[in-house]
Amino acid sequence: MRPLIFCLAALISAPCQAATLRPMTSLSGPTVRLLDLFDDAGPNAARVLGPGPALGGNIVVEAPQLAAIARQFGVDWRPSSPGDRAVLDRPGRQMPRDEAIAPVRAALIEAGASASCDIELPGFTPPQVPLTGAVHSVVTQLQYDAPSGRFSAALSLTGDFMPPVTMRLAGRVQETIEVPIATTRLPAGAVLRAGDVHMARIRAALARDDVVREPGQAIGMALRHSVSAGQPLPIADLARPNIVEKGGAVQMLLDSAGLTVAAQGQALDPGAMGERVRVLNPISRAVLEAEVTGPGQVRVRPDSIPLVPAPFAGAGRTRLAAGR
Repeated sequence: MRPLIFCLAALISAPCQAATLRPMTSLSGPTVRLLDLFDDAGPNAARVLGPGPALGGNIVVEAPQLAAIARQFGVDWRPSSPGDRAVLDRPGRQMPRDEAIAPVRAALIEAGASASCDIELPGFTPPQVPLTGAVHSVVTQLQYDAPSGRFSAALSLTGDFMPPVTMRLAGRVQETIEVPIATTRLPAGAVLRAGDVHMARIRAALARDDVVREPGQAIGMALRHSVSAGQPLPIADLARPNIVEKGGAVQMLLDSAGLTVAAQGQALDPGAMGERVRVLNPISRAVLEAEVTGPGQVRVRPDSIPLVPAPFAGAGRTRLAAGR
């Protein structure tokens, strides 16, 4: 009997296992429990101490407060130095803007806005939500003025491990159109290729002028002015590319009596296919008006009167070509 009494006394007098401070803890919920501060915290480990930090934030518990909590809840722990502390953080993520706006867009479309509208929310700050778990969004108190596009609404968010959040939103609905836009910055004079443009949806307000609506309207055309990446292409800024350059040599063709007379000349103007340019006959020094018919080629009408008559009569070098 005496050995059993001795064993029981030894168990009663043996100290409990000392608790260990947790210097860093990531919280999954909105409250702080004793076990978030100490390992081996004893029978009160699950005791809620108070609210935790907001999503994405943290709180720091210093040594004096830790000691007071340990004494209050019977935790076998004492600070080893004044620098002891526990940092409690609550990880979160910023809800993507598109995810937050999606229910607002749906409510606006139901209220009569275009299904392809763009939503403008000046000063909008995406809310913090938990890293995991579904977040449910509800739009209430929607007021939408269709003529101006202005609206206001309340966006309520609920989900696991987060308190309900209600945000007041105010913004404007912008109508959009799908048009070709510049893929990269395009300099003035550039002849557009297929890869220089792509279809995209932009705000209708950005297409104040008459703009290209199909890529085929732009490909092969030259720009009169530079265009920034992402911008639509005004029709007035497009021109057929020059195939005759100012100062360049051109072949002048003249149809006469079933024959085509060809002579070399010099273009005094740049010109695109079908445009009229001035051409100098370097032999006679006469200046004629001609129509651009191909790269480096122009056609002079048989009844064309020189814009600048030849200073003297002289035959230019000509050759006969088969009649057309």
